[in-house]
Amino acid sequence: MRPWRGRSISGVPMAKARQYPETRHVSHAALVFSALLGVTVLAGIWGSSRQGDEAKPNEVSVTADRAPPPEQVADETVLADIWTADLATPRRSTKAQSGQLQPGDTISDLLQRLGATPADAHGALMALEDAELLDPRRLRPGLSATVTLEPGRHDSGEASGRLIGLTVRREADHSLLVTRAQDGTFQATRLSARMEPAPKRIAATIETSLYEAALSKGAGDQQVVDFAQIFAYDIDFQREVHPGDRFEIVYETLVDERANPVRTGEVIYAELDGHALKRGFYRFTPPDDGVTDYFDRNGESATKFLMKTPINGARLSSNFGMRRHPISGYSRLHKGTDFAAPTGTPIYAAGHGTVERASRYGGYGHYVRIRHANGYKTAYAHMSRYGPGVRKGRRVRQGDIIGYVGSTGASTGPHLHYEVYINGKPVNAMTLDLPTGRKLSGDMLEAFDERRREIDAMRRDLGAEIDVAGGADTGAGGGQR
Repeated sequence: MRPWRGRSISGVPMAKARQYPETRHVSHAALVFSALLGVTVLAGIWGSSRQGDEAKPNEVSVTADRAPPPEQVADETVLADIWTADLATPRRSTKAQSGQLQPGDTISDLLQRLGATPADAHGALMALEDAELLDPRRLRPGLSATVTLEPGRHDSGEASGRLIGLTVRREADHSLLVTRAQDGTFQATRLSARMEPAPKRIAATIETSLYEAALSKGAGDQQVVDFAQIFAYDIDFQREVHPGDRFEIVYETLVDERANPVRTGEVIYAELDGHALKRGFYRFTPPDDGVTDYFDRNGESATKFLMKTPINGARLSSNFGMRRHPISGYSRLHKGTDFAAPTGTPIYAAGHGTVERASRYGGYGHYVRIRHANGYKTAYAHMSRYGPGVRKGRRVRQGDIIGYVGSTGASTGPHLHYEVYINGKPVNAMTLDLPTGRKLSGDMLEAFDERRREIDAMRRDLGAEIDVAGGADTGAGGGQR
């Protein structure tokens, strides 16, 4: 499982930037004291309630007895106090304004729109550049920034104030901070939010589709994709998943100090209890090779020699077997399986192997053929284009993108024509009994069993009902009822 670590504000070094004109100088000790002062009042700020919120939208009066806006993270609240903690003079009223980078904007445009003067915006951004924390040329629309100003300190008009703090929100788990010292210099640092792992479990009955059922329970697109990839070797989701089938997904999340979800991670456990298949898989990294995979409760890998369907979200439009060709009108053997999908849908290598051909091939249009071990070959036809770097002689791994759905060659519409050969003979990919992947044994099986028990305990804590054997039947591998 991927390790997650946060970093507290007290452990973050401050990087001093270029000097900008004012005459006073604050010592490093004073700056550290100011930072510690902000940390000291954090608990008081965090525990205070919202009262008398009369501020205009996007305008927050930053004071110690005021709860932070809903979208601020803990480290930004601490920094509001650092900005307003003047060791030499009484605290002045401050104003915080937030905004997002718009298409065509520079970040300097954004800061000036929020009330900073051109000189202050330049100074703050140079501090970030000097600390190698931000490259203004690589920013994208949607970037969030908050400026903290002391109104009336400049003569440039009512719209501008003296910039004393800037927060740039790059990612959900960290922010970039610029603070202004008493001598007018700007200092920049990167702050990581404190986050804790919090596994989440969803379980539901499919009514229309797995995707809709999972999203209705709070899962994201990535969890659904990961779930589908785990079972891609065993089941055709277009034909073999039906209303009434049940599923369970346990996956990693990261939450902030207020238990708000910040980021999702890997699927820890996946189970499908349906008409076509009843099986559950646990995420595990065997210590001997360090390759993470999913294993059922008996230690057998979900991974097989070839994927059953090398494309996601496609509809099976034509089976293997004799049929009338839609263009020529003659009856002949259809040597593959057709999957209808929109143009541009990614096509994956069904297994590890070497590309034998990647070129136009008569009625097949743009065509890729891969040679696998043990006499197996797979072929993919009618592509709109090839995947990155795909060419003859190139080694590919199972799941690599080798091309994209199209309608080149003798084709009536966008689809993937997929063929499997064993020792030169075409076979039906949908009914093929494929060799299984790794089967754990010995010390590796013992290590897996220990991890499986940990995951089952986690599932139980999250509401799953698990029988003594770990599953409701012989196949589910940890059934939930």
